[in-house]
Amino acid sequence: MTEYSGIRGTRVKYLSSDPTLNTSTEGQVWYNSTTGTLKSLVQIGAWSAGGSLTTARGHAGGSGTQTAGLLAGGDTFPDAKTGATEEYNGSGWSLGGTMNTPRAYVAAAGTQTASLGFSGYTYPPPNPAGSTATEEYNGSGWTSVNNMNQARFGATGCGTQTSGLGWAGRSPAPTEINNTEEYDGTNWTTGGVLTQAKVNTGGAGASQTAGLAFGGEGGPGNLNQTEEYNGSSWTTGGNLGTARRNLAGSGIQTAALAFGGLTNPPDTVKASTEQYDGTSWTAVGSLATARQNLSGSLGGTTSASWAAGGRPTGSTAMSNTEEFNSSINIITGAAWASSNNVNTGRRALWGAGTQTAGLIFGGYLGPPGSSADTEEYNGTSWSEQNNLNTAGYHLSGTGTQTAALAFGRGSAAPLFKLTEEYNGTSWSEQNDMGTGRYIVGGFGIQTAAVAVGGYPGPGIATEHYDGSSWTASNNYPTTMYAMGSCGTQTAGLGCGGWNQSPANNVSNITGEYDGTNWTTGGSMVQAINGGFASGSQTDAVFFGGNINPGIMTQATKYDGTSWVTSASLATGRNSLAGGSTSGASAFAAAGGVGGSPGNSNSTEEFTGGTETITASTLTTS
Repeated sequence: MTEYSGIRGTRVKYLSSDPTLNTSTEGQVWYNSTTGTLKSLVQIGAWSAGGSLTTARGHAGGSGTQTAGLLAGGDTFPDAKTGATEEYNGSGWSLGGTMNTPRAYVAAAGTQTASLGFSGYTYPPPNPAGSTATEEYNGSGWTSVNNMNQARFGATGCGTQTSGLGWAGRSPAPTEINNTEEYDGTNWTTGGVLTQAKVNTGGAGASQTAGLAFGGEGGPGNLNQTEEYNGSSWTTGGNLGTARRNLAGSGIQTAALAFGGLTNPPDTVKASTEQYDGTSWTAVGSLATARQNLSGSLGGTTSASWAAGGRPTGSTAMSNTEEFNSSINIITGAAWASSNNVNTGRRALWGAGTQTAGLIFGGYLGPPGSSADTEEYNGTSWSEQNNLNTAGYHLSGTGTQTAALAFGRGSAAPLFKLTEEYNGTSWSEQNDMGTGRYIVGGFGIQTAAVAVGGYPGPGIATEHYDGSSWTASNNYPTTMYAMGSCGTQTAGLGCGGWNQSPANNVSNITGEYDGTNWTTGGSMVQAINGGFASGSQTDAVFFGGNINPGIMTQATKYDGTSWVTSASLATGRNSLAGGSTSGASAFAAAGGVGGSPGNSNSTEEFTGGTETITASTLTTS
């Protein structure tokens, strides 16, 4: 008789407690004698939220991996083509070089630093045949190279930059095609013919000689067909469980994922995900948001992939990113969650403290004007406290819930220099700032604070507060007001804002402060002003604010070197308040939402992603 150890290599262990869980215990089975439970550590496949795209879009080309992804081209709302490129680091997106030929329905292959983008559709018509344009990406910019032989759009690709594969599509609309082209790093040549003409398939495959095509549209109608390419010809594989088009995929020919898409009749946008083992497809965890025309990490795996963009319904493009992980870890993405409202809705206020001990003060109510209102947050609800001595809006500050500082405020020039300290109960007036201004950046603690930039004036002045008086320090690199700011007096951060010279322009500049001098840090992913920054110089989160055009919902994170996108606020707003000492947790409160009076009273809490190891119970004795 064959024993378990002869089949699996180990016996079922009899233990009084669970072992330390890590990858070495994955797949092992043990009996917990204390709980009377037979357990095994198994992989769990699920999607979690990732950082949002900076440009919402569909029909873009996706390539790379979960920690080094690339997305290029696509169309925004409703059908405006783009050549914008974004790079993913496993947490969020940052801007890359722009494609030479903006287009939608882009096919892609390769990696983040050696990608291939080809075919596509340029809006507006008159080119119903699509495009032959091919471009190569080197990690910073795109170069146009030799064209495909046949113009097409709605094609799919796989492989590498020097050994790529492209198949199917329309040429011209509405004619579907079944031909394949192979790229050798210089030229395209004709490859094998698909068993059926089709368009908008999903795809996977790490090489030109092992491609995978699944789903799509042809005939007419949605397809559940899978085809495998061996470098010269296509053969039929196992069918998808759900016939669909406009889906995305990742992985290799023998281990792939298919996700999203559209079925009909009637038209239904799908969230379902299926996994292919080289023979058949099985259902795994669904996307949190159903969508079609999305992009996937072509070079991802069945245990680590991403899905980005697409359209949930109609023509509205999405910026949402989701990550698929199949491992012993339960992964929760970064997210904002609604909390109880502030008591007095307002904008142009300031915040201090942390997510569990927050403080907001001042602001603009709209007619009749400025507010002196102060509120404290305990992580659940807001409570009214003693007011500022002098009402004001566009003020700044820093500190904690029991030791805060407020300085600079708008409404009248005599108020620009005002400074007040909060002791957890009441505010008291202190020595004025040396340079009167408002819309100032502020960071540090009550006894070691920094004020930087502001309006009116040159917008470069930096001052230190020591708990008693202000002294001048070295100037900010450029004239700025309405910037985000956080950190300490010896490790501070300024980001975004209105650049006053030579003219008022929204800025993407980042400044880092060492207690004496300012130096330029990594540029923000978008020019923005009127947002709030929380955390430290090397672990910051920036949220809300104004972009051109509109009010920002997206949050971005800074690691001391570069900015990437993160989870989006439920309510976009500017001139809001917030606070934290870490980029992994923050609160966002009140702010402006446009219109009249345009004040928000909402509160949201930010939580960074987490991972938890879990064992699955099989049976109970």
